[in-house]
Amino acid sequence: MTVGFIVYSDYLCPWCYNAFVRLSRIEEEYGPRVDFEWRSYLLRPDPRRPDSDGLALEKFRRYTQSWRRLAAELDSGDFGSWKDSAPPSHSLPPQMAARAAARYGRTKFRSFQRELFTSYFSRCMDISSEDILSECWKAADLPGDGFSEMKAPALVQEVLDDHREALECGATGVPGVRLRDNPAIVIGAQPVELYRRWIERRFARAERTD
Repeated sequence: MTVGFIVYSDYLCPWCYNAFVRLSRIEEEYGPRVDFEWRSYLLRPDPRRPDSDGLALEKFRRYTQSWRRLAAELDSGDFGSWKDSAPPSHSLPPQMAARAAARYGRTKFRSFQRELFTSYFSRCMDISSEDILSECWKAADLPGDGFSEMKAPALVQEVLDDHREALECGATGVPGVRLRDNPAIVIGAQPVELYRRWIERRFARAERTD
């Protein structure tokens, strides 16, 4: 038996980074008995206006100080401190690149997801930049000629469809996780133990019905 989950996530969300770390651990523990399908959610669907006076960058720096609290949690990601580079403009570019990477299989996709999260939160790089996304693509050892696929209009629609689906299921934020056969969403980066209990209950229920 495989317990299937849908995960709605944004690569600009620090809680999604922690969820990625924890769900990756669950994948390692349970192997093929669990399946996490990652779908898109757009916290910043539209590009930011240019920061002409530096105030937006300073505000963003102050916001990233809150990452320290998330870094102190159990099973957290590795968070850095933002310096002088411009913050990401919006959510769509990394989501489209991730959608393109997913076409090369789960292993490559997971590697690319890890590169996106660590590039943004650990190395403090602008993952809405095409140059940074290209670096992440190469670091994940994806085919060089496949990077241009991220600009395909069909991928934009797939990302938007994911986001719309999340909203229709009641997602008020991310990460949002639900069972594949149940539209009810659990919001937030939950502790590893909660995910384990969730999975074990599904296994136990399946055994009772056999």
